[in-house]
Amino acid sequence: MSDADIIVIGAGHNGLVAAAYLAVAGKRVLVLERNAWLGGGVVSRELTEPGFLHDQHSMSHIFIQGNPLLLNDDLGLKRKYGLKYVFPEVPMMSVWEDGATLPLHRDPAKSAEAIARFSRKDADTFLAMSQQAAQWLPMIQAGLYAPPMPVGAQAAMMDQSAEGQEIMRTMAVSTFDLMEELFEHDKVKAHFGRVAGENLVSPDEKATGIGAYVFLGFLEKFGFGVPVGGSGSLTKALVACIEDHGGAVRSGCEVREVFTDGSRASGVVLDSGERLTCADGVIGALHPHILPDVVPSLPAEVARKAKRTHITDAACFTVHAALDAPMQFKARNADGSPLSAVMYELMPASYEDMRRAFDELRYGNFSETPLVGVGQLPQHDPSRCPEGRSIFHAWDYVPYSRKDGRDWDEAKGEFAETMIARMGNYIENVPEAVLSYHCDSPVDMERTSPSFLRGDLHGIATTTYQSGRHRPTPDLGGYRVPGVERLYLVGPFQHPGGGVFGAGRATAMVMAEDLGIDFDGISVG
Repeated sequence: MSDADIIVIGAGHNGLVAAAYLAVAGKRVLVLERNAWLGGGVVSRELTEPGFLHDQHSMSHIFIQGNPLLLNDDLGLKRKYGLKYVFPEVPMMSVWEDGATLPLHRDPAKSAEAIARFSRKDADTFLAMSQQAAQWLPMIQAGLYAPPMPVGAQAAMMDQSAEGQEIMRTMAVSTFDLMEELFEHDKVKAHFGRVAGENLVSPDEKATGIGAYVFLGFLEKFGFGVPVGGSGSLTKALVACIEDHGGAVRSGCEVREVFTDGSRASGVVLDSGERLTCADGVIGALHPHILPDVVPSLPAEVARKAKRTHITDAACFTVHAALDAPMQFKARNADGSPLSAVMYELMPASYEDMRRAFDELRYGNFSETPLVGVGQLPQHDPSRCPEGRSIFHAWDYVPYSRKDGRDWDEAKGEFAETMIARMGNYIENVPEAVLSYHCDSPVDMERTSPSFLRGDLHGIATTTYQSGRHRPTPDLGGYRVPGVERLYLVGPFQHPGGGVFGAGRATAMVMAEDLGIDFDGISVG
């Protein structure tokens, strides 16, 4: 008898989502995780002080809120396994050193009121943009959680209507192009231009314009979900669902090889030498650069195309700090009250400074103007730290390979200190309130998960030639691996990309089809 019906390589949230759907469908699922902890990019850990719980990677769950996994609670993660979210009124806010702020509210009228302080014309334009985002959202949402259409068919379908042609144009232009068309005030342009940066690309990068509409549409309809108890609460709920339906999740198990019976994936070999077999197939969080090394039977041409996929120039650097008191921003809301948001973008003085910061990264240099973003989630979920204390999660963008030749392990503390110092320009009690901090360089990101190769939290770059059915390659964009039957892929390097989408649902759909399972019938009563 085989060790499992389905073996899943990697306990990141995407692999767990795929495993949970198939476990609920009645399959014996075995998930293997190389780390001692589970969750991949969706994990909460005591990185600094006891009792201070930090989200090491993702800190809010945005795009998964539109996924039937949570929208319909397909697997009972909320009603049965304890997953809870809070949705703050202000998901995102830009903050400048001169004391100006620009919040994005879930209520577009309130956002327009804030924008009107800079430009009445821009406020009116924003309301039209909000309406457009809401109109486009259902179509965009429908394509995020299922296998993508072939690229040619998608283009042909969209090209048949004026609305589709407008979406195609918006998909092709840069965020900078779009902001120049829409808005007149530089702070408003920079505010929306910074959204592109959260996708690890410059606002000047072509084919980023649609992101502003996707971001706004989700922000207003669903909000930014702050998981109660930390980002890892999603992981815990998924593991509970898997185990409740007869599945198993093992940590400390690094997979060295996927073997076949000649044509079909039939098991894996661990680094320890242990061989595990499966009856129905393997799902792997196998980065395209690693895939040929783990799957010796991969056809040569499929391997060549996988290896040449491009990584994003802008790698991530994060700092997690335990604080003896909540952060006190120097800026205030228009009514004088303290700032409150899920995500604060600490903006450079000018829009051009922000754009040039990304230009430097393109050449492998450090940005002269740091682009620090920060979250302080105990504002919304006090369970994450002792009463009266707080934490912050800050991030910036850096080159993976340093031109000065310094090793990131030796130099990361110095860079973390520069980030904290930068935050002090905006926050009265930083760095004084910092009790201790933990920082992750791009090299640390890569060590944490093979999916985060070279510190790219999206797996691979989100370029047009690595999007949709062509993500990561045209060969692999349908989640099946050509030449190796019953081997399926899951991870941020697959459609729809990095972030907490719950994208393993699409992989489960494809495998269910091959196994003759009615996917629409999979649910927890």
